[in-house]
Amino acid sequence: MYTPSLAEQILERPDAVIQLQTIQNALEDEKKRRQQFYDWVTEDVKAEFINGQIVIHSPVWKQHWSASDLLSTLLSVYARIKKLGQVGTEKVMIALTRNDYEPDIVFFSKEKADTFTDDQVLFPAPDFIVEILSKKTASTDRGTKKDDYAAHGVQEYWIVDPVKQRIEQYILATASTEYFPAKIHQYGEVIESVVIPGFSIPVKAVFEEAANLEALQDLMKSQ
Repeated sequence: MYTPSLAEQILERPDAVIQLQTIQNALEDEKKRRQQFYDWVTEDVKAEFINGQIVIHSPVWKQHWSASDLLSTLLSVYARIKKLGQVGTEKVMIALTRNDYEPDIVFFSKEKADTFTDDQVLFPAPDFIVEILSKKTASTDRGTKKDDYAAHGVQEYWIVDPVKQRIEQYILATASTEYFPAKIHQYGEVIESVVIPGFSIPVKAVFEEAANLEALQDLMKSQ
């Protein structure tokens, strides 16, 4: 069954011009607050600008930063060995058309990364994003962020659940602004990236030090 888009629904209204003007005024006000956010935020604060609101993140649990560290190590080493691009963690701010995010891990293809300057602080949509799940961020990671990442062409998105020790893998549908339904990769299984050629690791390597070291050695052998 066809569902009209929000734009189509507004255009069906006799007061469409008034509705659009109201939205435009709100977005202009939001644009000013976004600039104030840029003036306020520093490298010492992990914060994001989401739908007009500043979201300041609390310190993370050990299981969160441990998973982030283990996965980012694997990604960084592999990307450098293969000369595929650049991996960033925690404080890389990506500026999309409306919102600004600091994902846990990002990957930019070499083509994109080569355009960056040393003093750059805002970056375009990456090719690949990882968010480490927490209770406070779960709804945003699976909702606003997932929709926004897809709308801006992020080809692959992983949501890592450190409690259930599994990874949700979202792949952007061809010529679409939506992801296919998630593939859930459980502990004991192997996950392979679609965007980063040849990057295949055991899921447990994101949660266990010994498995991570073994996976790292395998990746280094693949040079």
